[in-house]
Amino acid sequence: MGSIRKFGDWTSKWFTLLILIWAGFSYFFPAFSLSYAKNINYILGFILFGMGLTLSWEDFKRIGKRPVPVILGTVAHYVIMPLVAWILCLIFRLDGAVAAGVILVGSCPSGTASSVMAYLAKGDVALDVSIETLSTLLAPIMLPLLLKLYAGKYVDVSTMTLFKNIFILVVIPIILGVILNSLFHRHIQKVKETLPLLSQIAILAIIGVVVAVNQKHLFTAETLVVIPVVIFHNLSGYALGYAFARMIGLNHAQSKAITFEVGMQDSSLGATLAIKYFSPVAAVPSTVFSIWHNISGSALSTWWRNRHEATNS
Repeated sequence: MGSIRKFGDWTSKWFTLLILIWAGFSYFFPAFSLSYAKNINYILGFILFGMGLTLSWEDFKRIGKRPVPVILGTVAHYVIMPLVAWILCLIFRLDGAVAAGVILVGSCPSGTASSVMAYLAKGDVALDVSIETLSTLLAPIMLPLLLKLYAGKYVDVSTMTLFKNIFILVVIPIILGVILNSLFHRHIQKVKETLPLLSQIAILAIIGVVVAVNQKHLFTAETLVVIPVVIFHNLSGYALGYAFARMIGLNHAQSKAITFEVGMQDSSLGATLAIKYFSPVAAVPSTVFSIWHNISGSALSTWWRNRHEATNS
């Protein structure tokens, strides 16, 4: 297990570079990623099942013990990111599947990477995990409603179909993971060290599929504009999330957690839903977001950590 943990630490350190390398491989050699494309739902389910294995009933009790910052952080996430996505679609005059993809990734729950960034930045990790948990469990309700509201004019959105499928895809794997962790906690602890590595492999697999199925569309005028849109989207989430947290009186550590929870998205979920329910092109914004938010999140967490250490030295 020690060697697996060390390898997992190494992949975490170089994960953004690994994403770029794997995306390049999938672009030039798409056949490999396309060979498992039909299993993308199961791959995402595994990621969320792994998330459930890291949670316990205590995590849910913690939400009940201090609900106000958790609820406000979740509300901020589901208000700020979809609204900013919609505004950027108007500013950049995006249309069709690309616009739907930008709004889709903006409507997703917060990504699991946010808790890592909060930890590295010396933020309130417990608050971060609580918001991440609540936003993910609310995804079957919030995602279809937000897509209908903001993306309805770009693509056909079937709210009930999305609700049912997102519930099966997201909530059930998490609950199963929590139940198994509660029943077999001692045994689960032995395999938890492998979960970050396995989740990273699964995320790479999903990115590989998105790149492979979009090989002919990635470097067109329609999709290249996604890059600045995603950068503005993510950075706006950080800025507005931090400003909101300070405005409601949260301390600096809590504000860091809110910042990452608002600005970082579950882009793997966005890419999977885009391919399944809209079109491969709609998955491009999620893929670009996955690469960019790892870069920006790492940079911001490092800057905050260095400031924290300088202040306390």
